Amino acid sequence: MAAVSQIDDESVFDTPARQCYHTALHVLRTAGAPFVVGGAFAFRYYTGITRHTKDLDLFIRPRDLERTLGALEGAGYRTEVTYRTWLAKGYLGDHFIDVIFNLGNGIRPVDDDWFAHALGAELFGEPVRISPPEEMLWSKAFTMARDRYDGADVAHLLRACGDRMDWPRLLRRFGEHWPVLYGHLIHFRYIYPGEGHQIPGWVMEEFAGRLRDSLGTPPAVARRSPPLCRGPYLGAEQYDVDTEEWGYQDARLRPWGTMSPDDLAQWKEARAAGK
Repeated sequence: MAAVSQIDDESVFDTPARQCYHTALHVLRTAGAPFVVGGAFAFRYYTGITRHTKDLDLFIRPRDLERTLGALEGAGYRTEVTYRTWLAKGYLGDHFIDVIFNLGNGIRPVDDDWFAHALGAELFGEPVRISPPEEMLWSKAFTMARDRYDGADVAHLLRACGDRMDWPRLLRRFGEHWPVLYGHLIHFRYIYPGEGHQIPGWVMEEFAGRLRDSLGTPPAVARRSPPLCRGPYLGAEQYDVDTEEWGYQDARLRPWGTMSPDDLAQWKEARAAGK
């Protein structure tokens, strides 16, 4: 693990916020409930960019959800499973933490790699593990909704540590969703014309070859009926018309994604409630 690094600026948090975040970190660590820190704190760790975040993002494996929420409840937090496919919350007063166990689009749960490649740091006086840059990029790459687009975050991560990323592992992480990563890499080279060395040349050549190959013979998924729409992975509300009116299959549903019809219905109900 990397040398311990301080990644918070406690002066920007009032006492209740510090108590909420510090207590959660201490309680979970003491209870042996494994987590990695993501969100604004991890983003600062890698890029140096500070945000006055309103919450604390903790990533856990799905199998640890019950233990995590139980530990928080024992410390006085009110908990809820906001989206049963990816998100729970722990509230203490007016502040809260997000407990994340899948990507928001349901594409893939948090797995062992998040922990095997995490880095060490210190947050609110507690030793913690920080989300690996590869997983952090992966989690942000699909956020392309009208009200939130994390493309700038991806570019800043690439600028800060692209030359140190495990690119073979990152490509395996994206798998069939490699065009999403390729798009971000093209944007990065446009944004930072002098920083192209942050991305290995073989990666761009690999993706260019895949793109050429795909132009010749469309994959079987492109010829399926009803036609598949992967748009909901990127910004669900913007693609409601495709899946609800135009007859496209929502790629988040099994067998293409991880959601059942009941999961998707609960996701939409929570979204409609503004959660």
